[in-house]
Amino acid sequence: MSIPRIALVTGASRGIGAACAIRLADAGWDIVVNYARDADAAARVAAQVRERGRRALVVQADVGDEAAVLAMFATIDREWGRIGALVNNAGIVDMKARLDEMTTARWRRMFDVNVIGTMLCAREAVRRMSTRHGGQGGGIVNLASAAAVLGAPGMYVDYAASKGAIDTLTLGLGREVATEGVRVNAVRPGIIDTELHAMSGDPQRAVTGAALVPMQRAGTAMECANAVAWLLSDEASYVTGTVVAVTGGR
Repeated sequence: MSIPRIALVTGASRGIGAACAIRLADAGWDIVVNYARDADAAARVAAQVRERGRRALVVQADVGDEAAVLAMFATIDREWGRIGALVNNAGIVDMKARLDEMTTARWRRMFDVNVIGTMLCAREAVRRMSTRHGGQGGGIVNLASAAAVLGAPGMYVDYAASKGAIDTLTLGLGREVATEGVRVNAVRPGIIDTELHAMSGDPQRAVTGAALVPMQRAGTAMECANAVAWLLSDEASYVTGTVVAVTGGR
């Protein structure tokens, strides 16, 4: 049984998602480059995938919208067939705030994208990968966060809570499909030097936060992508329901 060498990376137009797309292309995967808004950035990532001799398919979809997710998977089915890997990277954060300063609208959007979006993509991936559904197996890697175990007080406890849900999803789904040829794991980034910090109103956090890290530096998107690539490789064939911390020891 040969797993299709097609990987869907959500939120692949920038940051960790873009690094995952490029790293997996280096590992021999054809890449579906998902993006929500920045078509030009997604096209640049796709070009880098093709430079590495792999196919790239760019598909727009907001993962917080079920209809958009279903349409994305239908496009992949039609163009390339079943995927063999899913990197659930798409996610959002919001401006730094205390819980008593937040709105319900903020929480709903946060959980729609970070939790329900991840679950929607995982559901559709399992429907295509699982031997229970006639698939050939595959791997799912969710992007968790150190915020889930640190709580992110005074910053974004809603984001931390959404990522706590990803930890639980990874454990439960990993066990649920363990006999169906599908492995489910997560990578837990710590302070990583990406554009995400600017979305919370603290663009210098990767620099100023380095003092909190035992290794005394921020991580890179490619260091996270290396962990994702390993989890999707045959070298991790006995690993499922596991969260790998890429946090510099924090």
